[in-house]
Order: sequence, then structure tokens, then C-alpha cells
Amino acid sequence: MAADYPPSFTDEQAQHEAGLLDHAEQTGEQVRQTTSVYPHLTLDDAYRVQAAWLARKLARGELVVGHKIGLTSKAMQAAMNIDTPDSGFLTDRMVFSPNTEIAADRFCDPKLEVELAFVLGSDVEGENLGVNEILAATDRIVPAIELIDARSPRRDPETGRTRTVVDTVADNAADAGIICGDEGLDAAELATTDLGWLGAIARRNGEVEETGLAAGVLGHPARGVAWLAQRYHQQGMMLRAGDIVLAGSFTRPIDVRPGDEFQFDYGRLGAFGVRFT
Repeated sequence: MAADYPPSFTDEQAQHEAGLLDHAEQTGEQVRQTTSVYPHLTLDDAYRVQAAWLARKLARGELVVGHKIGLTSKAMQAAMNIDTPDSGFLTDRMVFSPNTEIAADRFCDPKLEVELAFVLGSDVEGENLGVNEILAATDRIVPAIELIDARSPRRDPETGRTRTVVDTVADNAADAGIICGDEGLDAAELATTDLGWLGAIARRNGEVEETGLAAGVLGHPARGVAWLAQRYHQQGMMLRAGDIVLAGSFTRPIDVRPGDEFQFDYGRLGAFGVRFT
């Protein structure tokens, strides 16, 4: 009698999927959705693909510099049919300077998200972590733009199949890069600042495209960092001193087109821009 459960997802298959996504990133050409071949793939399996992809990058000499947290708003979680955030990794090759030019065709389907980044001053590890523990471990907070990408189609052009959260997690939670501003809040200022009221205005080619407040990230941007630290603890990992942690977007993703010039005004945290050639 045939088994009534899906077959296991092997390490070889995870490696193969990671190779496809890696090729897509390097060429700027999308590959098919992972779940179009493995429809029963779980989130844990997707994180295995992500880990295999990171291993490829480390073998090429890239260095881990941080992490991203996504799906932190209720609206985005509902849209993806999930009730928890997701996460991905950041390497040194994914870091871009502010007020610079980036080639748009380096990416498959680029978009920008407006966020805050926590730069940790000490290791973060444990089960019962909250906002206070994260703030105590934070060296500074800086304004940050996450460059997201879809190395597999958001909607398959032939079948109309929609990319799932499992596809997104396998695809490094759509993370493609980070641009940080030069100004921010140091550890002493965190104690007297209500981070939920920090916000930004995003302009594309001189026109306001998005605005938002950091309270849109789980009510407080440090909550996402606490979630990630606790998830890592369950896996025998931890966030390290010096890590950059993107806490989650408080705007909708903004499409990127060749020739677009963006300016991001974070008020007291300063302003910076980026241009896509």
C-alpha cells in the first residue's frame, strides 16, 4: 500500500534548489518556483535550502554580516497565509553604500523596503527575550533600505501559480541587499527614544512614494529582533556582536525601474539616496 505522506526532501535536493537560486542571483534571470516541483515542501525544508545557499556563498569567500526579518506586518502575514515572520541572511557582498548608483539589471525583480537596522554591541541568545533585552544589546540603530528580489516569479507567467511563503524563505526571504544611512541613534539615545515614532518618507524621482512609522513592525521594531534571536536559540545559534539586523519594513515594497532615483528622509536620523542605472 502506498504511503499517504509526501516523500522526504533530501540534502541533495536542497543543494540543487540552492544552486538554481544562486545562478538566478548571479545572472539576473529568474528560475522556476521551488514549490512548483516540491509542492509539499515545509518551511523547515525552505530554511534548509536557504542554509545550503549560504554555504555556497561562504565557500566563495563571502562573509556573514547580518540578518533580515520579513513579514512583520499583519497585512503581509495575512497575504502570505502565515502567522509568523521569516528571516534571511546578509553577506558583505550584499552591502551597498548610501548615495551611490546600482545597476538595476543586476537583479531579477528588484523592490525597496524602508526599515531600521539594529547594530548589535553584544551577543544575543536565549528563550525569553523581549524589547528591553534587545535594546540593551544594541550598539546603535541606523536607517536602512532593504533591496529585495524574487529569484523565482511572484506569479508564474505560464501557469499563473503564485509564489508561496515557502518559495520566499528558500529564496533567502527575498533579501538581495542593504543600504544604510550614516546617521542613527547610539546606545545612550535608545533609552529616551520611542522607536515606534521613528519614520521615513520615501521619494522616487522627486515624488512621495511611501511613508511609514516603525510601530508598523510588530508594534515595536525590536520585537522582530527578539523573535529572530529566540528562533536561532531553538536551533543552537545566536545573534553575534557586530551583526546588522534588518528589523522589518514599515512601508509597502517600492518597485525599482532603471533610471529611478530615490531619496529617503528619516527626519532626525538623516537622509540618503540611491540611483538605479
